[in-house]
Amino acid sequence: MRPFLPAALTVVLALTACGSPSGSGTVRLRLIESLTSPERTKLIRTLLADFEKANPGIEVELVSPPHDSADQKITQILQTKKGLDVLEVRDHTAKSFSNNGWLGELPTTGWPGWSDLTELARKKAVEIGGKPYLIPYGFYQRTLFYRTDWGLTKPPGTWQELFEAAKKMTSGGRFGYSFRGGKGGADYAVMMISAYNGEKVDPERSFFLKDKRTIFATPEAARAMELFVRLFKEASPPDSLSWAFPEMVQGFTSGVTGLLIQDPEVIKTVQDSAVEAWSTAPIPKGPTGYAFQPVGYAGWGITSFTRHREEAVRLVRFLSEPEQSIRFAKGNSLIPISRQAQDDPQFGQGAWKAYLEAQRDPKQVITVRPVDSPGWSRFLVDSDRDVQSLLTGQKSVAEVLGSWDAFWSAQAS
Repeated sequence: MRPFLPAALTVVLALTACGSPSGSGTVRLRLIESLTSPERTKLIRTLLADFEKANPGIEVELVSPPHDSADQKITQILQTKKGLDVLEVRDHTAKSFSNNGWLGELPTTGWPGWSDLTELARKKAVEIGGKPYLIPYGFYQRTLFYRTDWGLTKPPGTWQELFEAAKKMTSGGRFGYSFRGGKGGADYAVMMISAYNGEKVDPERSFFLKDKRTIFATPEAARAMELFVRLFKEASPPDSLSWAFPEMVQGFTSGVTGLLIQDPEVIKTVQDSAVEAWSTAPIPKGPTGYAFQPVGYAGWGITSFTRHREEAVRLVRFLSEPEQSIRFAKGNSLIPISRQAQDDPQFGQGAWKAYLEAQRDPKQVITVRPVDSPGWSRFLVDSDRDVQSLLTGQKSVAEVLGSWDAFWSAQAS
């Protein structure tokens, strides 16, 4: 397995010169990852080495661009339609990659590994256009992390209970809740609004109700947003106005906050921290007993222009089979894609129990967000800006909800 190329320009140039050594009889595949980190890259290298051992005559070159610019680099390479065989496809890049004709359809018939995938994995594999353009390697689903040594006798089950518990925890230099007011903060507001709308939400079009109105047009949405603001002002660190993922996790692991809602990848981070007394629970519900959240995912796909389709498919299948996929899920604290993982002790005890509990609860509903809408990317930016304006008093709850309702009503027309 050849080393990755560190310089972005070198990566792009090198990838345009793909192929097998002349006359060598060796097939060389190139795989590019997106969510890069040192430990993750090391694990992928180990899996690729196992693949090469099991498939003599195939070599895999791993390309690992810097995390912050990885998707941009992947897009640049795909535009050349040269020198790339296997790639990491994320839920928010799958639609654009497939629309541009850059992804090849993965055959699922005749592959025993397909039947081993969980129902959720098979569903997400064909979420774009009904075709398997990727095989997910794991899922990100939020859960509540909470300190058990800060006076909680049981985890809060509703957003109102979470607010009350967070407020009691707030004293001196301690704060109850790791609020996300920066990038991605609007997603938490939407999560609360969805819970407050309850069973009226259409899970397949989760920004809309079953009666076709948006979730932002109801009195319940206003109550949720008012509580959202109070949660920040009365029970969260003032500087959490600008917190995104790293800061909110750091707030919990450093002992500044007692409650955190985040993905399973945080489990390992908390385990490695100085926090000793903690546990997890499903995310809070709204007044009618419902909780709604999307499930984030990414996976492995092949390019439509690969010169080695058969070998590229073989690599994706290898990475997606039980032994390898469970190792990858464990190494990255992901909800696994293999049915066999249900029998693995790691996923049935401790901090992972909350995810199993949520999956068994019919009122913990997995939703589909309108990521394929033309306005999705714009909304992500505008809504985060609106949350900042709301928290600083520049906009009212009514103004923010009114603009979100108008935006999505227009998208639906």
